[in-house]
Amino acid sequence: MLCLDAEKRKKSKSKSVKEIEELEVVGESSGDIGGVEEPLINEGVHGSENYSVVAAILPFLFPALGGLLYGYDIGATSCATISLESATIGGISGYDLSSVEIGLITSGSLYGALTGSVLAFNVADFLGRRRELLAAALLYPVGALITALAPDFPIMVIGRFVFGIGIGLAMHAAPMYIAETAPSKIRGRLISLEEFFFVLGMIGGYGIGSLLVDTVAGWRYMYGASTPLAVIMGIGMWWLPASPRWLLLRAIQGKGNMQELRETAVGSLYRLRGPAIGASAPEQVDEILAELSYVGDEKEATLSEMFKGKCLKALTIGAGLLLFQQITGQPSVLYYAGSILQSAGFSAASDATRVSILLGLLKLIMTGVVVLVVDKLGRRPLLLGGVSGMVISLFLLGSYYLFLDDVPVVAVVALLLYVGCYQLSFGPIGWLMISEIFPLRLRGRGLSIAVLVNFGANALVTFAFSPLKALLGDAILFYIFGAIAVASLHFIFFVIPETKGLTLEEIEAKCL
Repeated sequence: MLCLDAEKRKKSKSKSVKEIEELEVVGESSGDIGGVEEPLINEGVHGSENYSVVAAILPFLFPALGGLLYGYDIGATSCATISLESATIGGISGYDLSSVEIGLITSGSLYGALTGSVLAFNVADFLGRRRELLAAALLYPVGALITALAPDFPIMVIGRFVFGIGIGLAMHAAPMYIAETAPSKIRGRLISLEEFFFVLGMIGGYGIGSLLVDTVAGWRYMYGASTPLAVIMGIGMWWLPASPRWLLLRAIQGKGNMQELRETAVGSLYRLRGPAIGASAPEQVDEILAELSYVGDEKEATLSEMFKGKCLKALTIGAGLLLFQQITGQPSVLYYAGSILQSAGFSAASDATRVSILLGLLKLIMTGVVVLVVDKLGRRPLLLGGVSGMVISLFLLGSYYLFLDDVPVVAVVALLLYVGCYQLSFGPIGWLMISEIFPLRLRGRGLSIAVLVNFGANALVTFAFSPLKALLGDAILFYIFGAIAVASLHFIFFVIPETKGLTLEEIEAKCL
């Protein structure tokens, strides 16, 4: 690829709205394959992104509540199943739940999330990021209340499924909305902070669950407790404006009046940046329009394009990261937490909830570290360093179960190292990268495929864990996870680009 010369870039930025509509596309579109030279938008060419901190935080806060509610559901469900299985405090009669039925309650939201990801593929670009988050904010309380008030087992599973659809929509739309509305300088910090909210939600779920686990029918209160937050999320998303980039995508693709959509995008940008943006909002909107034209976003994406050229590269990066996020053992290692800490003599290990809170606090601290440094260090160093630590921890865990079982401190150190390094790398950076890497015109569909891969891989690893453990044994299983983590290091080193400090349009032009 060759960069445009400075004079040509300057001319393109000064075009009027009418000229932008007629702008001739230079180079290949996001799905084309071939040797056509494509203009590259140089870092630093875009206008100043002045912003008010308060104004920039609110467009992050309300979408991030979707991740917090997802985390809360995981934490609360781990305690709710304990309550449901108890004949004395379950508060129900006639359920007599089997292990399979408990499994359906536990995984019901996961299957709903998979369905939500499929729905997002078809409707995300039509609805837009804001309305998709509004739909999630509606499904969250409906699912929570159906579950909490369920008179029998089938209704409970339906409630879990409905809540899960909300999870799928929220985890698809929230990273997009935050990425498209955040200033480039703090985009990484804000999207990583969404993972912080997710972990905070898990800890909140464990905490509320531990308080209610001995209450008769406590599981009903655990699930119902998420409703107020979902209502706050819905009110916040109703108040927030639509993503300016989504509005401009509609304009450039002829799905509305160009002038009206441009003016709406300018107004949206004023609200998102606050008074600090001054009079530069129209200029920034015109810059984005010109850049979208250059990278070919005026053409509507087709399904076949998802697997060609730059689209395929973005899909490989996004889906690959979320796949490795799951198949390097993240759902499985935590399964061993209680037994590992018990073997080391920790009295709290006898209480699964306290163990979960302990690990949740570690995850929270490490995610906080990422929030502070991701826009300074970049994405690649955190991924490479964190995954290297995961490799070491997985081989240590395999060695512990093979021939170091008389040195439990090895397992404790390996467990804590794994959890900490995961939160430095795959945990927040995976979601950050998928929100940045897809070209705008296929961001909705691309992200839905990546999220679908994430939830699908999670379900597969969770399902296959027990049979593989019985077939191969603990040590071999951890060695396999370690080998997969080594492969993921190779993938990160050779495939994952650095996106620190670039606008979303620059990422499309420079990294794909």
